[in-house]
Amino acid sequence: MNLSDHAPMEQEISTTAISRKQYLFPLILITSLFFFWGLVHNIDPTLIAHLKKTFTLNNLESSLVDFSVFIAYFLMAIPAGMMMKKWGYKAGIVFGLLLFACGAFLFIPAANTHQYFYFLGALFIVASGLAFLETAANPYVTVLGPPQTSSFRLNLAQSFNGIAAAIAPIIGKYTILTNTEVTKESIQQMDVATKAKFIEEASNSVKAPFMVLGLIILAVAVIFIFLKLPEIKEQSSSVKEKSILEIFKIKHTRWAIVAQFFYVGAQICFSSFFLVYAEKAAGLDHHSSSDYLVVYGALFMIGRIVGTIFMRFIEAPKLLAIYALLAMTLTIVAIFGSGLYTIYCLLGIGFFISIMFPTIFALGIKDLGEDTKTASSLIIMSIVGGAVIPLGLGYIADITHNIQYGYSVPLVCLLVVLYFAYKGYKPSFNK
Repeated sequence: MNLSDHAPMEQEISTTAISRKQYLFPLILITSLFFFWGLVHNIDPTLIAHLKKTFTLNNLESSLVDFSVFIAYFLMAIPAGMMMKKWGYKAGIVFGLLLFACGAFLFIPAANTHQYFYFLGALFIVASGLAFLETAANPYVTVLGPPQTSSFRLNLAQSFNGIAAAIAPIIGKYTILTNTEVTKESIQQMDVATKAKFIEEASNSVKAPFMVLGLIILAVAVIFIFLKLPEIKEQSSSVKEKSILEIFKIKHTRWAIVAQFFYVGAQICFSSFFLVYAEKAAGLDHHSSSDYLVVYGALFMIGRIVGTIFMRFIEAPKLLAIYALLAMTLTIVAIFGSGLYTIYCLLGIGFFISIMFPTIFALGIKDLGEDTKTASSLIIMSIVGGAVIPLGLGYIADITHNIQYGYSVPLVCLLVVLYFAYKGYKPSFNK
């Protein structure tokens, strides 16, 4: 299927000319996508804990789950931006959904091979689709309405990502986590036949949830193909569109790219290693800690909603700075504490980091006009921090034999976000 065949179906209209009635329905439809990619990102902690036990991996090896997901963002963000420039936002969304569905279906043959590598490959394809979706949906939401409320709209849309953060651990707990009573030591003592049987059963548990997800995403793709969506275009200008290098010279966009790299890395560290952390710091098994992971996701969602409300009264950079400071404080306690209260610290961190991604994104593309799509691609590329930063956490945790010390890595990341909120966000097109 040639996606460009459907480009004429789009209504190309100026951002300033679009009415509330025209952009309300597209905004609702695009917002639904935030929920779907939220499911994938928030089922990763369950996958990491499950695959870590299944294939007896160390922390660094298990962090390759995140690496496979977020390296796809780095590789696919620029192609996604190029597709949208040529064929529009809708083409990027449809293509992203089709890749998403394809990757979800690949979990079936990956499970049949009983090999860790093939799970990573399927995740890479899923994430490639997500890169197209996020490159399209994030800027699309910011321009579907008045510029002065762009941060509010993006935080509102990202709240549905937060809803997925609360639901995904429940799905993972009851569909993916199997044989939770089996310990790492007992797996290492199994004979070859028993271990092969264990790996087969554990691998097969991922088939059903991803097959269902693939079918749902495929249906959503078909809906988008036949729906008419407004293609937002900034008013024509005689100003030449900036190159990627010129975009990097714009101070607030450059710092948004840096801040997003470190923020996403921190977020993935906090969520992906949650179950592993809970086992070490509070002595909880994976099933018990999954309940706390649900609360973590719920607080992440509530944080988005509350933050969206607060932004009606507090400037976005100021709120971002306050939240960064509070999250850093809780992280320090999580590193050096022990017992159940450290889990409560992680829950609080989930609340305070919730507004960071959409706020950094909106501030980074502010006032860019026709350069918005290119800048959006670059900020989405910076999500590669989710591939790189967890490797650092895994390495430190392995060499110190303490997952808690690994959390010093996201602590440094939050310091970068704090700088962006204090100074880096300030628009400057000259330096």
